[in-house]
Amino acid sequence: MKALILVDIQNDFVPGGSLAVPHGDEVVAVANRLMPRFDLVAATQDWHPKGHGSFASSHGRAVGEMIDLGGLPQMLWPDHCVQDARGADFVPGLNVASVHGVIRKGDDAGIDSYSGFFDNGARKATGLEALLRGCGVTDVYVMGLATDYCVKATALDAVRLGFRTHLIIDGCRGVNVRDGDVAKAIEEMAKAGVVIMTSCHIEGRKAA
Repeated sequence: MKALILVDIQNDFVPGGSLAVPHGDEVVAVANRLMPRFDLVAATQDWHPKGHGSFASSHGRAVGEMIDLGGLPQMLWPDHCVQDARGADFVPGLNVASVHGVIRKGDDAGIDSYSGFFDNGARKATGLEALLRGCGVTDVYVMGLATDYCVKATALDAVRLGFRTHLIIDGCRGVNVRDGDVAKAIEEMAKAGVVIMTSCHIEGRKAA
């Protein structure tokens, strides 16, 4: 069985959001086209409490600074995807009616959670693996926001957990805090065994 994992396609991660990924809104059309082609669709949702430890404002520090959070190095971000706020909602236009399960992550103020499977210390599971195993999923296809953070972490965990894992590259956009971050992330995923592909392979059409 094949599953599509939509990573954090939320208002705060698209243009106009507090942590906007350049052209992040462009992944919505790709997601909507592909969802009907999968047996299961799961969507991850960043779901931070106010004052989360990954927020620069929680420490009186600048965005982009590094701190220790829960014993792990943590980049500080603008406040984003706060529980029940508009920024945490899925992007309007995303066909949420075709999503079978929503997996919330990052709800522990003391540790961040890039991966859709675990927090950053792999101390607590989100429930995504249980959902996939319970449905007999063997192959996962990952897309969403952002390539060099949550998408990468989700894909790497999927491989580590034994799923045949694919990255739908045209369905992702990256932050690219430092030039080359996205390219390095894709290379890291490929080396770990993630199959890099485009939506054309799934739809059975030639690339434009």
